[in-house]
Amino acid sequence: MNRSLVVAMGLALAAGAMLSHAALAQSPFPPAPQQSSPFPPPPQPSGVCANFPKLRDEAKAKAELVSAIGKKHGDRKDMCAAVQNFTAAEDKVVKFLEDNKVACGVPPQAVAQAKTMHANTVKFRDTVCAEGPKPKVPTLSDAIGAPPAETGTNTKTGRGTLDTLTGNPLAK
Repeated sequence: MNRSLVVAMGLALAAGAMLSHAALAQSPFPPAPQQSSPFPPPPQPSGVCANFPKLRDEAKAKAELVSAIGKKHGDRKDMCAAVQNFTAAEDKVVKFLEDNKVACGVPPQAVAQAKTMHANTVKFRDTVCAEGPKPKVPTLSDAIGAPPAETGTNTKTGRGTLDTLTGNPLAK
C-alpha cells in the first residue's frame, strides 16, 4: 500500500470513529445505564427517533470492519468493498440526522459535523477504490528474451567498430 493510501485510510477511519463518537455524544437519547440506579430509567425513544441507535450501530460495525482490514493490510478490493459499505451506512446516518433533526432534537453542530466527516469518508472511498497503477505491458523484446539496448553501462571497451581515438561513443 502506498503512503498516501495509508494516510487517507487513517483519516477515514478517524472520521468514522469520530462520527460514531459524535453521534453518541450528541445523541438525543441517553446512554444505556451501566449499573442499577436508585432513579427510574429514562424513557426510551419512541417513533422515528428509535431507529437512530440501530443506524449508528450498523455504521460503527462497518467502520470497525474497515479498521480491521486496514490493520491486516488487506487486499485493495476487500478494502474498497468495506469502505463502500461503510460510506452507505454513514450516508443513512447523515440523512437520518438531517431529516429528523427537529423531531429528535439533534443539535445543528452534530448534523454539520456528520456531513463533514461523511465528505471525508467519500474522499477516502474515492482514493481507495481508484484504479491503481496499471502494470507494464510486455514488449516484443520481453517476449523473445532479447537483451536490452546497448547503453554506456553495458558496452564493452576495447577494439571494435565503434571505437575511436577517444573511446567508444556509446560508453560516454
